[in-house]
Amino acid sequence: MTQESAPVTDAHAVLRVIADRVGQGSRPGERRDGFRVALAIEGGGMRGTVSAGMALGLHDAGMAPAFDAVYGASAGAITGAWLLSGTPEHLNGWAEPAYAKAMIRLSNLWRRQPMVDVRNLVEHLYAEVLGMDCAAILANPIEYHPLATDAHTGTSTDLRPYLSGPAELRLALRASAALPFLAGPPVELGGRLFYDAGLAESVPYRTALAQGATHVLVLRSRPQPWPPAVTAAAGMTARPSYGARLIAATALRGYPEALRHSYFGRDSRLLEDDELLARYDRTGLAASLLAGAAEARSGPAVLSVRPAPDSPQVGRLTRDGRTLKAAMRAGRAAIDSVLAAVAQGA
Repeated sequence: MTQESAPVTDAHAVLRVIADRVGQGSRPGERRDGFRVALAIEGGGMRGTVSAGMALGLHDAGMAPAFDAVYGASAGAITGAWLLSGTPEHLNGWAEPAYAKAMIRLSNLWRRQPMVDVRNLVEHLYAEVLGMDCAAILANPIEYHPLATDAHTGTSTDLRPYLSGPAELRLALRASAALPFLAGPPVELGGRLFYDAGLAESVPYRTALAQGATHVLVLRSRPQPWPPAVTAAAGMTARPSYGARLIAATALRGYPEALRHSYFGRDSRLLEDDELLARYDRTGLAASLLAGAAEARSGPAVLSVRPAPDSPQVGRLTRDGRTLKAAMRAGRAAIDSVLAAVAQGA
C-alpha cells in the first residue's frame, strides 16, 4: 500500500471484488458479476524481484483465478508469464543470484555485447533450462498482456495480438525488457520494432483501464517516496538525467523524435502515476463504502500494493543474493497484508 492510501483492512473496492470471487469460487471465463479484474505488474530490472514476490504470494494463496487479465511491463511481463505458466514456483528464481547473472553480464561490456542479456535469459535459461511452458501461458483463460514501447512512435503497445505461438511469446518477453543501450537493439515482432515497456508505461495500469478493466490490482516494485513527491500536477516535472540524455543521443539517435520524447518523459510520467494511483487508492476506498451498486460501478477502482518504506534498496542491476532474497520477502510481506484483508472480506 502507499503511504497516502487507506489501510487495506478498510475494504477497498478492488479487494471486495476479489474476496467475492474467491468466496464464490469464480473462475476466469465463467464470471457472473459483470466486472473485469486485472493484475498490473510493474517491472524495473532486478527491482522486479519485489513484485515477483507479491505475485507468488497471490498464487500461493489461490487468488490468481480471481483475475481476468494480467498486464506486465518489462520484468513485470516476465513475472506475469511465470504466474500463468503452470509452474509459478519458478518466480522464486528472481531471488537467486544465478538468475541475475544469467541476465546481467558485466563482462559483456568488454566484448561489446549488451550488458543486460535478455536473450540469454529467455531463450536459454527459461526455454531450455527451466522449460517455461509457453503453450500453457497462451492457453490460460486468464489473458496475458505483455507491454512494450513502439520504437517508431514511442507509444505503449499491448503485444497480446502478436502472441501466435511460443516463439512469439518469448520474443514478446524480450521486447518488453529491451532496455536501450543496456540490452542492445530493439526486438522485432510482427514486423515492428519494440523497446522496453518502461519507456512509455512502466506501471501498466493505464492500458488495462483503456481495455475495459473495472478493477485493477497494481503490484509496485518501488516503495512510496517519503516525503511524497511533488508531482507534475503541482507544476513540476522531472528533468532527464545525464545518463538518459546520453542514451538518447547514442542508442536512440537513429529513431524518430517521438521515441526520444517518450524516453525523456519517463520520470515525469512516474510522478504522475504516483499521484494518480494515490488518488485511486483513496477513491476506491470511498466507493467500497457506498451501499448502492450503481455508485460502485460509476468508475474504475485501482489499488496499489507497495513494499514497505524500509524495504531493501534494489537497483535495476542488483545481483547480490542477500539483497534479492530480502526484496522477495518484502514483496511477500506487502501482499500478505492485502491477502489478510481479502480473507476478512470473503
